[in-house]
Amino acid sequence: MPDSTQSSDGVITKPSGKPVPQTIDALRRVMEDRGFAVFNVIDHSGVAGQAGVQMPDSKLVMFGKPAVGAAVMVAAPLAALDIPLKVLVWEDRNGAVSVSYNSPGFLAGRHHLEGALRAPFDAVESIVEALPGA
Repeated sequence: MPDSTQSSDGVITKPSGKPVPQTIDALRRVMEDRGFAVFNVIDHSGVAGQAGVQMPDSKLVMFGKPAVGAAVMVAAPLAALDIPLKVLVWEDRNGAVSVSYNSPGFLAGRHHLEGALRAPFDAVESIVEALPGA
């Protein structure tokens, strides 16, 4: 996988040099160091396994800063579809681990947000960029 890819649907994917659990741990540390709350980690592959479907490791990290997210949703109520912020950590069929998130520009454009109201979306990219090996 290339160092960074952005598809036409506004998703950015970067490789991780660590397995999914260690990538999640590193994400949590960066998020918490920057004052973000981790609200939930959805274990897509674990739930699929319980349903009898085997898939590579895949987890969605949901996080944010409630006061900041609330201000965005007041300005643009449909932004609640994209808040809390999300980062997907996933393994492909070959065992390569990647980190994917919605492009900040895509989300800001989608919800017509500028300046400080766009900041939460920009923070996702900054957090992923701070990961060692990403």
